[in-house]
Amino acid sequence: MRAVVLEKPGPPESLTVSTVDRPEPREGWVRIKVEAFGLNRSEYHLRAGMATNATFPIIPGIEATGTVDLAPGGEFEVGQQVVAMMGGMGREFDGGYAEYTVVPAGSVVPVTTDLDWATLGALPEMLQTAHGSLHTALGIQAGQTILVRGGTSSIGVAAAVLAKEQGLTVFSTTRNPQRLEMLRELGVDHPLVDDGNIAAQVREILPEGVDAALELVGTNVLPDTLRSTAVRGTVCFTGMLSDAWTIPDFYPIGYLPNGVRLTAYSGESSDLPAESLQRYVDLVAAGKLPIRIDRVFTLDEIAEAHRVMEDGAAVGKLVVRIN
Repeated sequence: MRAVVLEKPGPPESLTVSTVDRPEPREGWVRIKVEAFGLNRSEYHLRAGMATNATFPIIPGIEATGTVDLAPGGEFEVGQQVVAMMGGMGREFDGGYAEYTVVPAGSVVPVTTDLDWATLGALPEMLQTAHGSLHTALGIQAGQTILVRGGTSSIGVAAAVLAKEQGLTVFSTTRNPQRLEMLRELGVDHPLVDDGNIAAQVREILPEGVDAALELVGTNVLPDTLRSTAVRGTVCFTGMLSDAWTIPDFYPIGYLPNGVRLTAYSGESSDLPAESLQRYVDLVAAGKLPIRIDRVFTLDEIAEAHRVMEDGAAVGKLVVRIN
């Protein structure tokens, strides 16, 4: 089969398309014929050498979409439409950047849809992360207000759309004023240009601050996001678009505003139940959930896809279609 192999960390050109043996699944694992996969920031971290739990050489990719090719344990039927994500994919064992991938059965979620493969391929990890951040970490409720910091990233777009679908008022940020209209088209109530002082902009509109905030940029802006949040509100740290991951000399009393809660989300496929995934997919198919795909690449364009991701040039999801 054809697969993208990363021998060791390096520039985008380190991702080489090679011919390798098709993997054989043992009982409890499933082989998927991959049709498409989305790109994720963690795969850039792997390729750039920032990942701490990776083995090399490896086929990257923390998600894949396609059909079941073989399931020795009988968990799924051959030909069944599925998505797979996380569970060690692309870090502890070979991932989804390939024509076939073998993953634990617990990382596989069935789905039924007539969506094209590229669209379906954009959804699994994006929806899992957005859904988990909003529901597992933030516990959102209809009628609340939420700030999405890093709103034009794929997770930011998905989170804003899902929050609107759940009946929240959404604030969302972009560093590029030209992207404000795109956020409005997605249904964002208050698109904001991120000048580093979002708290002042939020509180000019909503003096008490937002009920919830989703931090996708990193620890470099986290204090400002915390200041944007109301007393008894919650901030969820999910993303690190700035590659700023840690807080040096963290002193909670000095760092956290009084009464503002800080949590985090880093979930697995189990955090997105099959019924929730199917509901979201059906809403996308019906045109009621406007998920945005920035560009679809071929497998041979993987280096260019990573370059676009690393540069932050995409608005929404980058997808690779295998055939």
